[in-house]
Amino acid sequence: MFKKILIANRGEIALRVMWACKELGIKTVAVYSEADAGSLHVRFADQAVCIGPPRNVDSYLNIPAIISAAEITGADAIHPGYGFLSESSYLAEICEACHIRFIGPGPQAIRLMGDKSRAKKSMARAGVPVIPGSPGVVEDEEKSVKVARDVGYPVILKASAGGGGRGMRIVRNPAELAPAFRSAQAEAAAAFGVPDVYIEKYVEAPRHIEIQVMADSKGNVVHLGERECSIQRRHQKLVEESPSTVVTERLRRRMGQTAVDAARAVQYVNAGTIEFLLDASGNYYFMEMNTRIQVEHGVTELVTGRDLVKEQILVAAGEPLSFAQKDLAFDGHAIECRINAEDPVTFAPSPGIVRHLNLPGGPGVRVDTFIHNGCEIPPYYDSLIAKLMVHGRDRAEAIARMRRCLDVLVVEGIKTNCSLHRRILDDPDFQAGRFDTRFMDRFQPPKKVAAAGS
Repeated sequence: MFKKILIANRGEIALRVMWACKELGIKTVAVYSEADAGSLHVRFADQAVCIGPPRNVDSYLNIPAIISAAEITGADAIHPGYGFLSESSYLAEICEACHIRFIGPGPQAIRLMGDKSRAKKSMARAGVPVIPGSPGVVEDEEKSVKVARDVGYPVILKASAGGGGRGMRIVRNPAELAPAFRSAQAEAAAAFGVPDVYIEKYVEAPRHIEIQVMADSKGNVVHLGERECSIQRRHQKLVEESPSTVVTERLRRRMGQTAVDAARAVQYVNAGTIEFLLDASGNYYFMEMNTRIQVEHGVTELVTGRDLVKEQILVAAGEPLSFAQKDLAFDGHAIECRINAEDPVTFAPSPGIVRHLNLPGGPGVRVDTFIHNGCEIPPYYDSLIAKLMVHGRDRAEAIARMRRCLDVLVVEGIKTNCSLHRRILDDPDFQAGRFDTRFMDRFQPPKKVAAAGS
């Protein structure tokens, strides 16, 4: 087992990994930027190393600084959390070269699944259902016209090297294609360093369903059920839950086995997530694989009773999975609301000082957060400040519990999206489980119509 793990991240996920390490008796090393010198993950780690100025590129994305911190502190493993370098095949390769264990999949799997067009090809070869589209990167506008015509409108353009909605454009007719193609390439280049995009058939009104998988180095692969991630704004998830209201036991077995087959096809090891689009007819299509722990892993932990982060560490240390597929049972219903430091109407970030904080508690309540009274939310990083999770005997109890928690959650000094979450949970369609990935459109402010003659 590892003696010391460096956590190459910040905020609540750094603390989440830290708690797992402490329960396993493993010492921890925090890395931090100058902006995070007073953060809780720095305070609670056994050792802490400053790795640079506030900007991501100078600190949390600075691989030489992170490796140096691991070497000087004697860390024998690095856990990347999610975001930042969690899907960096280069960091995984450097760890191998430096005899430091990367707590995640190997660099080959990260590289393959990180290239969305190559990932789609490999899944198709493995018999995983994929959305019709281009066989790979579409090099120019002329080819994009042919692919879109063959696939049939509407289509969606996606950045090959990334996700999170960047470089993504929906095109509904030929007239929109050329400007959308140029725009998608430019945004992809700015966000990921490469302009490559590919084209897929756009599935209207789908559900976004993801399957959690775990695999060890002994050849064991299991799935831990699905998470419903359809409540999202601009392809960024807001509310996640498990199980999904539309996934039957039979469909869960089918999708779960497909996810296991996908992981086996790329010789995957550690935690990963296979993301699918599910249409109204029950057909599902592979979208992508996230080669890391997910933000929303907590809802799976609540319904399965399994600690996914501990399992990551044990698997990385060469241990077999601590459970088999037959050992897994799904109990009750879990919901997560992502609490962001942002204006609930304009969605603009809201950095600042937390002047007063009151966190909810009680049966079936879990809050993963790094904020506290008097802490500063810096303007340099993602706006996620807390993950509010609840577990109930059924979905109705989970919704009631979450509404109660949102009523007593107080964060003063900055703006948060708590009021938006209340509106979502109060919505009759959400309560009835009638929604798809377009659900958040109803909360967008109406577009202004220019007056005649203006």
